[in-house]
Amino acid sequence: MSQIYLEGFAHPAATLGFPGSNPATPLHFNADGTFQLSIFEDLHTGENAWDSWGPQQDINTVKVINKVLDKEFPNLVVLNGDLITGDNAFLENATIYIEQIVGPLLNRNLPWASAYGNHDHQYNLSSDALLAHEQQWPNSRTQKMVAGSELEVGTSNYYLPVYGTNCTILDECPPDLILWFFDSRGGARFQERNAAGKQIGLQNWVDTKVVEWFQQTNAELVNKYQKTLPSFVFVHIPTYASLAFQQTGVRPHYEPGINDDCPDSETNDGSCEYGGQDIPFMQAISTVPGIIGVFSGHDHGDTWCYKWDSQLPNMTVAGNGVNLCFGQHSGYGGYGNWERGARQVLISKSQLGAFEADTWIRLESGNVVGAVTLNTTYGMDWYPATNNTKTSCPTCNYTIVTPRPDTKKPLTRRLLLKI
Repeated sequence: MSQIYLEGFAHPAATLGFPGSNPATPLHFNADGTFQLSIFEDLHTGENAWDSWGPQQDINTVKVINKVLDKEFPNLVVLNGDLITGDNAFLENATIYIEQIVGPLLNRNLPWASAYGNHDHQYNLSSDALLAHEQQWPNSRTQKMVAGSELEVGTSNYYLPVYGTNCTILDECPPDLILWFFDSRGGARFQERNAAGKQIGLQNWVDTKVVEWFQQTNAELVNKYQKTLPSFVFVHIPTYASLAFQQTGVRPHYEPGINDDCPDSETNDGSCEYGGQDIPFMQAISTVPGIIGVFSGHDHGDTWCYKWDSQLPNMTVAGNGVNLCFGQHSGYGGYGNWERGARQVLISKSQLGAFEADTWIRLESGNVVGAVTLNTTYGMDWYPATNNTKTSCPTCNYTIVTPRPDTKKPLTRRLLLKI
């Protein structure tokens, strides 16, 4: 199948060798003592490339990225899972959609880092191949630090240090901030079928080997620098704690955000019910000191943050005050018509010692919603409720849905559902 690059999207030939950030160049705080992240969730590029509405979705998704970045000026862009709807892609072109996503970032010479989601692990999409494709560009900071196959541990498990403005000799100054990225896996095993010829589901939680690596690596960093390091965590699929909290009641003036979706920690391989598989990861994020917030996507209709500071009903793990935040559905692919946008996170040098940060959502319209400060009183402070605005793809004709070219079976919009 030929590779077609749509107008306005980045072609590798045009961007390989782009004079962007060297992967060895460390991240630093700005001269004014701030560091900002833009988090894009659930872009879901690559759906139904053979129907007109598939490429149109991707065009509108790229417009969202551009509109957000026209208003925001992050130091790092985070692509927090489901970059591609890999279960809708062909083996020979499954990774090319990353080129559409990173075009706006390359045009602005912005570095980015990814945490892969369940739709990035599919029969025709290898997460390791996706990483290799990302690493064509020097702006990519996505890495793999935990040894093992994508089946065993996933791919995007790593951390990035962020240094102070004046830190030039890294061995002589500790990082001011640590960014942790985890692969929650899910989806299907790459190019594997069972005896009946069906695709095999992939476990969708952070593997215990990765959790052990996280705890050990953090302990080594703390020992090396003799201090607790403020940090953020990025993982696509939320933990069970988000569902447990939602069942107690999300308060629109104290945890502002859209609350239209049932948090789906899933944590099963499609053959069993929830059995606490993410407990080791929850224990880690609730006991490792210094974590200010854990940022997830996956559930397109949730955009609130919750301070997990207690033991919730039906749980054995108690939170230590870490903030669990959803992002904003950023792409025109995937289910739901909540207005597209991206969560922003800003931390200043003055907030580091108190383990605080500011966060808000920049919408495609340019509006800002859900602006809060993740501090010791978050959850007690009153904020305006978030308006639940909706948008739809203005150039997509969903009345025409044709069979996938390599099958005689009719294709439905099943892939737009959360599976």
